[in-house]
Amino acid sequence: MLKIDNLQVSVADKPILKGLSLDVPAGEVHAVMGPNGAGKSTLGYTLAGRNGYEVTAGSAFLNGEDLLALEPNERAAKGLFLSFQYPLEIPGVPALTFVRTALNAQRKARGEGEVSAPEFLKLVKQKAKDLRIDFDMLKRPLNVGFSGGEKKRMEVLQMALLEPKLLILDETDSGLDIDALRIVSEGVNALRAPDRSMLVITHYQRLLDYIRPDKVHVLAAGRIVASGGPELALELERTGYDRYAAEAA
Repeated sequence: MLKIDNLQVSVADKPILKGLSLDVPAGEVHAVMGPNGAGKSTLGYTLAGRNGYEVTAGSAFLNGEDLLALEPNERAAKGLFLSFQYPLEIPGVPALTFVRTALNAQRKARGEGEVSAPEFLKLVKQKAKDLRIDFDMLKRPLNVGFSGGEKKRMEVLQMALLEPKLLILDETDSGLDIDALRIVSEGVNALRAPDRSMLVITHYQRLLDYIRPDKVHVLAAGRIVASGGPELALELERTGYDRYAAEAA
């Protein structure tokens, strides 16, 4: 589903990704772990098409389509969703309005009909209940005054409604207590499907206790330097990244 080959990316003329290759088949969950500054968030932002991330070489394909040739909104319509480490607050825009606008914009881009207001309300009420989101919270400006857990549950709600093909979770566990982490992880796990893949970016193994990956990759100095099963995350928890960082240098 996601195929990255020799991806090289610079930010403000500084090379960050230095030949990263990665293959995430449909239906699989892959975790990317690594030390600060390794390029983990750069990978997510580059795939999503964020400004300021200059691809200098390599390729990235989603279901056979060249991601790097698409605008960010086109990538989203093709099924890519990036969950931010720190979700943005948007004063003046009710959460319900934001999500319905995003959903219908993507449907329009795919040539599908819009979801009516009654249909949308029925759908969002059920999804919010599953994620233990107070419906009144959705009437407030997006993420304004939300706790860390509420912001992350809001993002999982968006995932559940938009039904993307590729989920990129950028340190979803950041700022969550144990209860919030469990609820968010349950929401993410409910989205696992044979035609959907996930790329979980994290520093710590604890998230992978809840979102069980099929494969774990170590990113150091801008490249994938090791890959393995879930046991690799346990090894990293015990020994740290020093050995891999030294090998990548």
